[in-house]
Amino acid sequence: MSKADQRFVVVGGGQAAGQLIETVRKENFEGKITLVTEEHLLPYQRPHLSKLYLSGALAEQKLLYRPENFYLKNNVEVMLNQRVDAIDRSAKSIRMADGSSLTYDKLAITTGARVRKLPIPGAEVNGVYYLRSVTDSDQIRDKLKTAQRVVFIGGGFLCLEAASVIVALGKEATVLEVQDRVMANAVAPQISEFYQNLHANKGVKIHTRTQVASITAKKGWVSGVMTADGQEFPADLVIVSVGVQPNEELAAEAGIHCNNGICVNEYAVTSDPDIVAAGDCTNHPNTYLQRNLRLESVHNAVEQAKTAAVSMCGLKMPYRQVPWFWSDQYDYRMHMVGISQTNDQTIVRGSVSAGKFSVLFFRDNQLVACNAVNQPFEYMNCRKILENRIELSVAEARQPGFDLAKLIPRKAKLAFQRRHEDTILDDEFM
Repeated sequence: MSKADQRFVVVGGGQAAGQLIETVRKENFEGKITLVTEEHLLPYQRPHLSKLYLSGALAEQKLLYRPENFYLKNNVEVMLNQRVDAIDRSAKSIRMADGSSLTYDKLAITTGARVRKLPIPGAEVNGVYYLRSVTDSDQIRDKLKTAQRVVFIGGGFLCLEAASVIVALGKEATVLEVQDRVMANAVAPQISEFYQNLHANKGVKIHTRTQVASITAKKGWVSGVMTADGQEFPADLVIVSVGVQPNEELAAEAGIHCNNGICVNEYAVTSDPDIVAAGDCTNHPNTYLQRNLRLESVHNAVEQAKTAAVSMCGLKMPYRQVPWFWSDQYDYRMHMVGISQTNDQTIVRGSVSAGKFSVLFFRDNQLVACNAVNQPFEYMNCRKILENRIELSVAEARQPGFDLAKLIPRKAKLAFQRRHEDTILDDEFM
């Protein structure tokens, strides 16, 4: 069969799906491409759901990862509002919830992740929302027209981003976090302290070390949140964000190897050589960290999707990058690169009081991560240092005014800029 007669099927509706389709066409695949998604929208960007879109500053069409005419121009068959129930690997087909089926030559799974639900009494009452899809954000925006008191359960990025939007709308925002500081699993204590003070100055009430016990309701609508120590926080609206879990069931039920995500190799190929996976749903090896991990980030979804697309086209382009993330809260953008641990040595650079500073993490005298607040150049320098394995000592980082850029050769590339240099023909995956 010629490539022009082949069909690639992409299951999912996030940024990984959109990027994968774009890369497949850039690799000159001339066959059929079919996108199947449960969403009513074309692949869209989720980060805006807790920020610009929630505030009303961004229209729905602006959420799209690529505009509608991109799919028309690239001859992509789009199947919206369609849930895939099963994969038949022997027949190389997928079965939809409506009973129809679709055959494939190569299949991409980009099913992302879903929210973790609160296992407490009252979690299902009206007025309790999770913020994962555009529908969730639409419903919250509608209820904010009348709601005044909003309680957030969870002190991670999503709740804090949404809280910054909601207080700007003149609403009361209360954040309940079970750990002793916000964003505790992701950032340095100095970063947590800065953002807790920032939110407090904006009017957000943050309660740490607070275990939620139940949610109360009156006349069928949420009325408050009860904590384990007996406190009650009145609420007209509750927004919950306590983590996500990968949508791996479709792959697992088809016999594809899964372990806290769909397991893929460095080429984004699953245990079935005709099936790739990318994005939040995958568990993949990271050569920089020298371990497997599952990432929930735009960067991972987009860059891993490029690798998966190349693999579908019969090439090999390894996914080897240092993880990076960002968060926008008020007028402050935080960049994070690398993965830190609680026992890493930390060095604070810049001015915390001015809201322009960074925290560098060292392990065995090696830079392993950086959190930077309104310091884009510091973040980018650290990213280049990590991705090019450039030596930066603790002593150098501690020197006031030490310019990290001095260590970086002018021709140093970021990992994504070097990827095509490693691309080779994959005879086994043709």
